[in-house]
Amino acid sequence: MITALLIVDVQRDYFPGGKMQLVGSIEASERIKKVLERFRIEKRPIIHIQHIAKSKSATFFIPNTLGIEFHENVTPEEDETILQKHYPNSFRETGLDAYCKKERIDSLVIVGMMTHMCIDTTTRAAYDLGYNSIVLEDCCATKDLRFRDRIVDSKDVQSAFLAAIDGTFARVIKSEEYLREEN
Repeated sequence: MITALLIVDVQRDYFPGGKMQLVGSIEASERIKKVLERFRIEKRPIIHIQHIAKSKSATFFIPNTLGIEFHENVTPEEDETILQKHYPNSFRETGLDAYCKKERIDSLVIVGMMTHMCIDTTTRAAYDLGYNSIVLEDCCATKDLRFRDRIVDSKDVQSAFLAAIDGTFARVIKSEEYLREEN
């Protein structure tokens, strides 16, 4: 069994000063950095996903802007895989599935942003494609959402989406627990 760390969209637009700041993005990236360091030390596969908007009406992740750059806490090293995507699903039109199959990767540790969009969609797609996945809940960030005339607090968004994927689509745990188990 080969497990890869899949880092989804940890890009500048999601951080303070970016065009789509998320709640807890800095804290999540600091925890991702610890997991990333472990994968690097153990020379395990690391895959960085970079979202670049295709739509002319996009308001963030606009091509050729600072917002698409990886946050400094997760800057890829030369030997790490970088795949670009244009949709919430990290597998859609990216070559991610083909790459994983070629490298015999069958398990993913999924971290990144936004929990309610790209993390949820990627995790469900991974399940559909037969991957075993762990989502590190404190290595993800999201934002408040509006539903009709109500604002749904980011903490509730985070809890609801993680609860929905836990069990069937992935095992959802904290990074500290994951790092302890892998020791």
